Amino acid sequence: MTAAKTHKTKTYVLLFLLVFLGSVGNTILSKGMKDAGDLDISHLPALEAGAVRVLSSGTIWLGITLMLMFMVCHMLVLSWADYSFVMPFSAIAYALVPLLGYLFLGERVSAARAFGIILIFLGVLLINRTPHRTTESVKSN
Repeated sequence: MTAAKTHKTKTYVLLFLLVFLGSVGNTILSKGMKDAGDLDISHLPALEAGAVRVLSSGTIWLGITLMLMFMVCHMLVLSWADYSFVMPFSAIAYALVPLLGYLFLGERVSAARAFGIILIFLGVLLINRTPHRTTESVKSN
């Protein structure tokens, strides 16, 4: 396998991990926050009680962990692929999140939102037809 092919493969692996971890992490974090209930920040005792509920939730900590893993993947892939490629490609997460919300959180997805999801997928397909890197790699000493 050539170096360019290996580079492209690892870029796509991390992009898919980035999309997966970000989407699932956000979905799990949302579930945990809904389970924790509405947070009242109007007075200190209510704020403290809400903080205890949030900080003692395993679901919330799982969501945070997945989001941290997302951030690591994001930093890595930005180190070897163009920002103008990574960010639009990662927009596929915006299409995946409503699907996860529908499947796991019981959220409704309107026809307009579904149409937007289709447009996002089409945009990602177009971006995928471009090179993932158009600049030279900068090596530090």
